[in-house]
Amino acid sequence: MPENTKKLFLLDAFALIYRAYFAFGNNQRYNSKGLNTSAMLGFTNTLIEVLQKQKPSHIAVIFDAPVATNRSLEFSNYKANRQEMPEDIRTAIPYIKKVIEAFNIPILLKDGFEADDVIGTMAKEAERQGYTTYMMTPDKDFGQLVSENIFIYKPAAYGKPAEVMGVKEVCAKFEVTNPLQVIDILGLWGDAVDNIPGIPGIGEKTAKILIAKYGSVEGLLANVEDLKGKQKENVINFAEQGLLSKKLATIILDVPVEYDFEDLIVEEPNVEKITELFAELEFKDM
Repeated sequence: MPENTKKLFLLDAFALIYRAYFAFGNNQRYNSKGLNTSAMLGFTNTLIEVLQKQKPSHIAVIFDAPVATNRSLEFSNYKANRQEMPEDIRTAIPYIKKVIEAFNIPILLKDGFEADDVIGTMAKEAERQGYTTYMMTPDKDFGQLVSENIFIYKPAAYGKPAEVMGVKEVCAKFEVTNPLQVIDILGLWGDAVDNIPGIPGIGEKTAKILIAKYGSVEGLLANVEDLKGKQKENVINFAEQGLLSKKLATIILDVPVEYDFEDLIVEEPNVEKITELFAELEFKDM
């Protein structure tokens, strides 16, 4: 990791909460009152590990706003196939917010935008101001934001160590020459998690081959006569859907979110609040 005294960590709250909860699998944790504490424990462990091992100078946790986003207004099926949030996660969220607040870490969100957009906006602004930024998330969409000063930090989970992805790693994973082409890959391939449709018949492997050859979704559409058979038919018939999918997969970089980097400086945690919370949740090994 590059050394920079201005080291900002932006945590993708819901992605990390879901990851923490499902990491326990069938071995869910409960306190003596029967409260499922898996998501709280997993998230808290991740937070402590980052603070202790990575020693950020600045940190914030970013949540999705509960209000409809611009993407769902533009494409009504966006994220429509997502299962209802598990009740145990819903119950965990207020506790997780209390944990974050007890660590004196700011929580940020903006109505009408997803956490991805707020993180993208902040990461690019931080880069302009000389920060090295780590976007803490397991979400592949963030590959489009990576640069010399912006990295994905995938926390340790499922027995795997933490992983840092820069330009080289993202380009190798997606078989592209520029991280921005991740958007084109997702535009063709789609994203089942977010219900981004892509172009039928084009999976991950084919999307990588086509973007390697034509550079972008637009480049592919301009050369559709090169294609054959069913693939050609699908690209012609679903061209608009491919372009819409690319737009849906594009992280917005000008969210009008209010924050000041000075307010994100890492502070000492409130030991009293943490002790109280950990006692209630019965976290023994912390």
